[in-house]
Amino acid sequence: MLGSTFYHETIRKCVIGFGTLFNDIHITRKDSSGNTVQSMKVPLAYGPKQKFLVRLREDPSISKSVAITLPRIGFEIGTIAYDSTRKLNKIQKVKKAGSAGNKVDTQYMPVPYNIDFELYAMAKNSDDALQIVEQILPYFQPEYTITINDVVQMSNKRDVPIILTSIAYEDNYEGEFTERRAIIYTMSFTAKAYLYGPVVSGQVITKVQVDQFSDSASAAPKREQRYTVTPDPVTADMDDDFGFNETSSFFTDAKTFNPTTGQDE
Repeated sequence: MLGSTFYHETIRKCVIGFGTLFNDIHITRKDSSGNTVQSMKVPLAYGPKQKFLVRLREDPSISKSVAITLPRIGFEIGTIAYDSTRKLNKIQKVKKAGSAGNKVDTQYMPVPYNIDFELYAMAKNSDDALQIVEQILPYFQPEYTITINDVVQMSNKRDVPIILTSIAYEDNYEGEFTERRAIIYTMSFTAKAYLYGPVVSGQVITKVQVDQFSDSASAAPKREQRYTVTPDPVTADMDDDFGFNETSSFFTDAKTFNPTTGQDE
């Protein structure tokens, strides 16, 4: 009903870009003398917090015979909301030379949306959880910017700020003393993204014609003149410069033009 089918994978790329930020976090464990006894990379997975907690408590034997291991990082996408403060001119277009020399790709300006993410840092002891948190927080002041290739067809790359909005702490300890403990830090983020409409391909303009009419009160004014402009060569595409070069000069000292000599003084 709305138009042609299109999919730029913008939201998917934002999810991948967000997860990539946290896929190389390590923790170390030391003895009383300060010697490192264990070093490990913290696993990262997409999914809600409840999914990991259920697996931690109930240990369903799906593919493993042991419970889920901690520490672990999980994240999930939340709400998607329109951001009116970043609204662009909705009738302005972006144009680019198409893959074929006689085509031009056109796309309207994108629409701003905020994408919320929740990041969970889960550990069974406080020191492991704090190591994870302290490797994340210093990079967000309160934002960290990533670059995504959001519309491949238009060769468009955009910087997406990811803003840290809140941090919550939870010591998930229920039941008997023999039950497993889970310390959870929940960090909320907002990605300032843009969503794009379809890309429309059209023909390159190779001829412009303008008719000039006399200023007359008549219902059928007389045509006085016709202007016709045709690029040379006719086969020029959108990116052709037609052999012209443009240069700019910058002067540090103020000068006055002398019309008699035709030089600056």
